[in-house]
Amino acid sequence: MITDRRVLQDEFIPREVVHRDAQIQELASNLEPLMHEQPAQDMLVYGPPGAGKTCISQYALEQLEAEAADITYHYINCWENYNRFSVLYEALDGLGRTLDVHRQSTPTDELFDRLKSYDSRPYILILDEVDQIEDNRVLYDMYSLEHVAIIMIANREEDVFYRMDDRIRSRLINCDRIQFGAYGVSELTDILADRAAWGLHPDAIEHEQLEHIADVAVGDARIAIGILRNAARRAEAEGAERIKIDLIDDVVPKTQKETRQKNIECLNDHQQLLYDIIDGNDSIQPRELYDAYDEQVDDPRSERMLRKYLNKMEHYNLIVSEGEGRWRQYRIKDGTEQG
Repeated sequence: MITDRRVLQDEFIPREVVHRDAQIQELASNLEPLMHEQPAQDMLVYGPPGAGKTCISQYALEQLEAEAADITYHYINCWENYNRFSVLYEALDGLGRTLDVHRQSTPTDELFDRLKSYDSRPYILILDEVDQIEDNRVLYDMYSLEHVAIIMIANREEDVFYRMDDRIRSRLINCDRIQFGAYGVSELTDILADRAAWGLHPDAIEHEQLEHIADVAVGDARIAIGILRNAARRAEAEGAERIKIDLIDDVVPKTQKETRQKNIECLNDHQQLLYDIIDGNDSIQPRELYDAYDEQVDDPRSERMLRKYLNKMEHYNLIVSEGEGRWRQYRIKDGTEQG
């Protein structure tokens, strides 16, 4: 049934992509100056989860490399690396310059000085989930580096610039913004058809079944690919020659659960605590939530940062907010709820 398991992974970067021509062209245009030893345009790529932001950004950079551009690029997941030290460390690690860095004793400013001294070929950093970064000074750091260009990825533009220091905002406000909308059913069907062609035996799945997966995934390519992957595994385990709709329906809850669990595992310690507090209540008001959080941590984050955390968890369908102002309530999102 499965001929290439890599193709069925969310993070797989295909040789060709569909339905993002305008975004690819804009990314390429902003990176094109690197071909002529000129600085690239910094960018903010934004849109809902599963819209192809990370995949397309990496695809554009791979295409640039294939054209013999003398560049280096590195991907940084800001879910995991959300403070200034860890972002700078990851940036240096992409250059192979962290062998003598000690996470407990090396000063953060020393990491920046090392990165600043880099003067080789252009270095492009993909900062995925950039709105997770707690200290936006690191974005100013990156902007000030002559040989470094940044591609920031987020769900919403306003989450990146929300209450950002004026000095940093004035620098980054002119970055090029590239918007990604959610995929439609026909677009997701085409994406799945390519994955099936590269990763499954011929005739393993028909267009009707691919369209059904796309419809169930509600615009999220990661969920669509996950359903296809789990359906193919299930069919293979059962010795089936084709993937049927009833089998697809059987694996949808499993895929949704896997996606949810993966998102939960990405939460930082403060987000996890907020999630656990909400999970321990049928619903909870912001003030009660913040107070319960403050009681359990020695270094509480500001309410502004907590609101950012909660917004992020909403984007990833982990929690739901209902009501406005003092009537707002947060609750855990049922895995069966859509949107």
